[in-house]
Amino acid sequence: MSVIVENLTKIYGTQHAVDNISFEAKKGEILGFLGPNGAGKSTTMKMLTCFIPQSSGKASVCGFDVEKEPMEVRKKIGYLPENNPLYRDMYVQEYLLFIAGLHKVANKKAIVDEMIERTGLLPERHKIINALSRGYKQRVGLAQAMLHNPEVLILDEPTSGLDPNQLVDIRSLIRELGKEKTVIFSSHIMQEVQALCDRVIIINRGKLVANDSIEDLRKKVAGEVIITVEFQGNVQASSLQKIKGVNTVKALNNNSFQLITSFDDDIRPDIFRFAVEKNLPLLEMHREISTIEDIFQKLTKEATV
Repeated sequence: MSVIVENLTKIYGTQHAVDNISFEAKKGEILGFLGPNGAGKSTTMKMLTCFIPQSSGKASVCGFDVEKEPMEVRKKIGYLPENNPLYRDMYVQEYLLFIAGLHKVANKKAIVDEMIERTGLLPERHKIINALSRGYKQRVGLAQAMLHNPEVLILDEPTSGLDPNQLVDIRSLIRELGKEKTVIFSSHIMQEVQALCDRVIIINRGKLVANDSIEDLRKKVAGEVIITVEFQGNVQASSLQKIKGVNTVKALNNNSFQLITSFDDDIRPDIFRFAVEKNLPLLEMHREISTIEDIFQKLTKEATV
């Protein structure tokens, strides 16, 4: 495993900002790290990147202990913090060359040129960072995180401030990076998490409340599917209730219904057969499954300290 976290805890006074969490992240995996504001996401990322010490517990990156071997850990990690601190009076290319020098990157000019191209900074490379839009500043932060070719990327809100076109480019880059590196990133954009992540971790009030694939979380947390149907002609709810796998029928009007079934049952073929047998044209059938946003809200509202 590239990242191993065991019973990691951070206490400020009497507050447990991070409370005894454990998880692992492996190479070639994109791990979504989710939670409400103040849940402990950024605090966890800062401990993993050796910016702040843990109160207790252990964490290692590529086999190096974050407490005992911080310099080795930093060599293995590329980090884009939430507030994206940059030297704003420097030019984009100048800044990236400076960061490459700090990392003692060999052939740094070629590497900087490559990162500028990969992050879409070519039109802005000779501009002062302070003159850039927020989206381009995020790109500069992402470029500096990748300069030394780290094995692990930790990205805190990496797409914040990007316009829709920039989002597509950066998501594509993160997806590409996830094939060869370990990527841990936080985001409040749930569609982004659903599109990119192999697995998600959700923390709430410092505690770990979920650690699974989105598909498995749907099964465990939601557990049911809603199918909306509309027929051409009146139908009795009681006759729909007889369809195998239907748990509950909710009438919307005389010919529209919501059929609630378990996650593992796909009753759509049975609905088609019902319509054929009753000689009822089926005007609509729509299957709704829980999104990552639904799961997030359920877990973070129900979880308690």
